[in-house]
Amino acid sequence: MNNKKIWIVDDDKSIRWVLEKALQSNDIDIQTFSQPDAVLKRINDEEPDVVITDIRMPGMDGISLLDRIKKQSPNTPVIIMTAYSDLDRAVSAFQSGAFEYLSKPFDVDEVISLVKRAVAYKQTNKEPSTYSSSDKSNSIVGSAPAMQDIFRAIGRLSSSNYTVLITGESGTGKELVAAALHANSPRSSSEFIAINTAAIPKDLLESELFGHEKGAFTGANAQRKGRFEQADGGTLFLDEIGDMPAELQTRLLRILGEGEFYRVGGHVPIKVDVRVIAATHQNLEDLVKEGKFRDDLLHRLNVIRINVPSLRDRKSDIAELSSHFLDKAAKELSEERKLLKPETQNYLETLSWPGNVRQLENFCRWITVMAPGSDICIDDLPPELKEEKDFTITTDNESWENIFRKWVKSRLVNGDIELLKNTMPLFEKILIEEALKKTSGRRHHAAKLLGWGRNTLARKIKELNLDL
Repeated sequence: MNNKKIWIVDDDKSIRWVLEKALQSNDIDIQTFSQPDAVLKRINDEEPDVVITDIRMPGMDGISLLDRIKKQSPNTPVIIMTAYSDLDRAVSAFQSGAFEYLSKPFDVDEVISLVKRAVAYKQTNKEPSTYSSSDKSNSIVGSAPAMQDIFRAIGRLSSSNYTVLITGESGTGKELVAAALHANSPRSSSEFIAINTAAIPKDLLESELFGHEKGAFTGANAQRKGRFEQADGGTLFLDEIGDMPAELQTRLLRILGEGEFYRVGGHVPIKVDVRVIAATHQNLEDLVKEGKFRDDLLHRLNVIRINVPSLRDRKSDIAELSSHFLDKAAKELSEERKLLKPETQNYLETLSWPGNVRQLENFCRWITVMAPGSDICIDDLPPELKEEKDFTITTDNESWENIFRKWVKSRLVNGDIELLKNTMPLFEKILIEEALKKTSGRRHHAAKLLGWGRNTLARKIKELNLDL
């Protein structure tokens, strides 16, 4: 068997050295290049099995090199590396035919595994699909690993029309992800229409989605096209899909399966070509178990799932997001651009941000208007954020009731919803765990401490999925 030819292109000598050492083996022939031009000259005479290239290099960037390689050697997998990762670069790389998009700093084992997959892909002699589109601006900001996964997903889906289910807490930016999926798809020149199914009364939602005929109900004085017709040829984003009434779930299932529906009061089926992207902050699998969501609809929607992380799970992005939102707020409000002092930025990264990215954006608007100076100190923060700091340093002498009252007040001010529903499982989990610790795991005694029967305790442990 011939040795595999791996070419490494990077103007940084240390990166070339690290990759060369990591990939060295008896059946791999490694060639390194500091200039893209040298690769293009060499590829006229021989074809590598895999090319790994940086995206930022003098003379020619990695995307341009990728385009040239694809013209001369279309079946060669190209892995793009970058230390400056964002959605535009990820989408551009995949649309140009990149095999994978790798963020620096990278894990050496990940690179080895990736190269093995690329070699295997080359042996199948398949050409990666490409989709050309104009550059599109976006407002998704983030460098955390979880966000890089989202960028890759958007890039890989850029040539498809697959149904996508986006999950994540309220305020994480699910609609931004949906808009980016549309903007970087073959449907980008058509409509992107978003509708929050939880924000429209149940008796109006059917007409909003499917439209109605004249005289279909009281007040229907004229024919009206619904959101599905308006989005024909484009994308319809259904936010908070978990709150959709059962009868409308059935109608949505038919559209996803057959591509047609009836207006309210109508008798003629209407054909549409709509890509559906749905989102929810709820656990749809749990709703299925509770009989509140159709299992077959979940499977229709869950072709590709993208989970958007909470802000507390990507705190490394808070500085970048803050800068972005402060720029945006200054332009929106025609105010002076505010600057966060280092200690203020560090403090923001310690907060819980229950309202996620939306809460951070609103904070940046507030501080742009309300802060007296251009440099923002901790004392300039809004009361609810300073109160969270005060809460974290509460003394042991304060009663738990007062501590809890402060916590509830802070959550409500920060925009939490369904507080009781989200908090009760946590309370029960803590009570059960501590009672079992007290009784050394004896459930009968723990149930007595809690004032429950043993069967109730067993049921609660199962419901909360406690790992004991």
